[in-house]
Amino acid sequence: MSSTAALRPGIALGGYPQREDLRDGWLDRAAASLAGFVRQAAYGRNPGHGEFLERVNAAAAGLAGLSNQQIRDSVPELRRRLYSEGLKEDLVAQVFAIAREAADRLLRMRPFDVQLIGGRVMLDGKIAEMETGEGKTLTATLPACVAALAGIPVHIVTVNDFLVMRDAAWMKPVYAFFGLKVGTITEGMQPDARRAAYACDITYCTNKQLVFDYLKDRLLLGQEARPLHLQIEGLHAEFPRTQRVLLRGLCFVIVDEADSVLIDEARTPLIISSAGDTSHASQIYGEAIALARLLRSGLDFAIHPRDREIELTEAGRRRAAELAEPYGGVWIGPRRREELVRRALSAFYLFQRDKHYLVRAEKVQIVDEYTGRVMADRSWERGLHQMIEAKEGLPTTGQQETLARISYQRFFRRYLRIAGMTGTGREVARELWSVYGLAVVTIPTNRPVRRQRIEDQVHVSAEEKWAAIVEAARAHHAAGRPLLVGTRSVAASEHLSELLSKAQLPHQVLNARQDQEEAKVIANAGERGRITVATNMAGRGTDIRLGPGVAELGGLQVLATERHDARRIDRQLFGRGGRQGDPGSYQAIVSLEDEIVQELFGRYATRLGRRFPRAGRLLVAAAQRMAERHNARTRRELLRIDDHLSDLLAFTGRPE
Repeated sequence: MSSTAALRPGIALGGYPQREDLRDGWLDRAAASLAGFVRQAAYGRNPGHGEFLERVNAAAAGLAGLSNQQIRDSVPELRRRLYSEGLKEDLVAQVFAIAREAADRLLRMRPFDVQLIGGRVMLDGKIAEMETGEGKTLTATLPACVAALAGIPVHIVTVNDFLVMRDAAWMKPVYAFFGLKVGTITEGMQPDARRAAYACDITYCTNKQLVFDYLKDRLLLGQEARPLHLQIEGLHAEFPRTQRVLLRGLCFVIVDEADSVLIDEARTPLIISSAGDTSHASQIYGEAIALARLLRSGLDFAIHPRDREIELTEAGRRRAAELAEPYGGVWIGPRRREELVRRALSAFYLFQRDKHYLVRAEKVQIVDEYTGRVMADRSWERGLHQMIEAKEGLPTTGQQETLARISYQRFFRRYLRIAGMTGTGREVARELWSVYGLAVVTIPTNRPVRRQRIEDQVHVSAEEKWAAIVEAARAHHAAGRPLLVGTRSVAASEHLSELLSKAQLPHQVLNARQDQEEAKVIANAGERGRITVATNMAGRGTDIRLGPGVAELGGLQVLATERHDARRIDRQLFGRGGRQGDPGSYQAIVSLEDEIVQELFGRYATRLGRRFPRAGRLLVAAAQRMAERHNARTRRELLRIDDHLSDLLAFTGRPE
């Protein structure tokens, strides 16, 4: 690993270190993607590090006979050497050895060799792909301790506030053993508390909170973020901006569930906004919704669900002009009128209640389609959120005016060093390399995987699919095996719950409506005969332990009711069973009327499926792969647009 000097605050950019924005054209991205493919094929499954493990074991040889205090007494000298000499292999091995001993003594969790390898991979600035249940939370402490002792601020990013608090509290004894301070960033914290948390050696936070805090710093610093100017300001100002920023820069980040944060979330830019003029908003949105109700699908407009777009036909434009004539005002101009109509039609046909959003306390709350969790403080931009409020008959909030925006791609590429861990990374290894320069290294499991795959069932109709799922649930319940059923939306989970109730099968439901009960529901999901119906919330950051006698019955059975837009998400769900050498099995029971198939093939899928029953699996697989390619193109386009906007904003003098 290179010198640590550039990773510390105060060295680069006047105390706010970060990497300059990259600019790469299509040829650069294509070359990087090909390089990522070659690297993955050659090195992805051979992490090596046998010599490093020998160094760790050699460093640990004399620790067992020492007291906790005796080991702690050696830390200051180790910290001094790391700070002055950098991350040399023998020093890193000593920290890993002490961290392993501390975790064993304080947490009764001794990191396995594969966890040491995973930690070393992340310290090198790579993605460690570790199977679910292999202990990624503990693994992250190893590179975090090394970097923090070397004086490098460490951010550990996870996907929700629950995991932020849980992981920080769980691992805090290990960090405290080294004399390291741990901070947490969660929703609702005040600026002073955030600043104090980021001032700690290691800070746990969500990707959303981290990016928004960074944007706040960018707004505070403005264009005048040059080192010399900030240093001069620090000499004469009573409370300079360098003391008011929240972060200490972007030095070293470890991203948990890296594929979710760096790939799935990368389709949505992060925006800081302020409330705009609301004086006529309710009336305009109400008129748009009323007008949209009168337009006819197929005649006046066409729906493109994969692109989340509505296209007005020529007849639709004329009809909209006729219907809007009595309104006057903003409806007179054709471009503004057609944009309002498209937004209203999108609210009706592209965004569904209990799938894309919930309605709580007279507010529209977005549901993250990849995690299944509510994003209470987020809103859709350019008036779409207000259109959905009008559609639902709710009070209309003001359209937001953008103050700053950035994509996850641009943000995380600004870190001086980025690493991560995930259970499902190899499918997107090429994209991770081409966008972030991150290699994916598959870490072997500590114990052999005993998870068994049961052949998929592909039914023609959704009704047939749900009936088969209920019968499967009945059979597993009767046999005493716990069953975890994964659904793609709140509505689907509640529909299945109704069917199970009619079949008199006891079960629990976990979706965005019951997000406060997540830990309790998941903790019980491995008990004998238990049926748990869950959205993607059960797919990440959770641990299902088998109840007494369940292993002898075959362990946890995981059942998917739809294919997702990415095979990785399916694999993450299936990985809830068969953890750490436990037995388990998984199966998908899907239909040709599922959304992912219908968006691509429409009614032709069901016709073909009835004539050629064996074609069903091919149609589902083709739809999923095409959805993956489409989403990858969407992310590339967002990065291109983000770079273009950045250039325009730089020309106008705005920071982002």
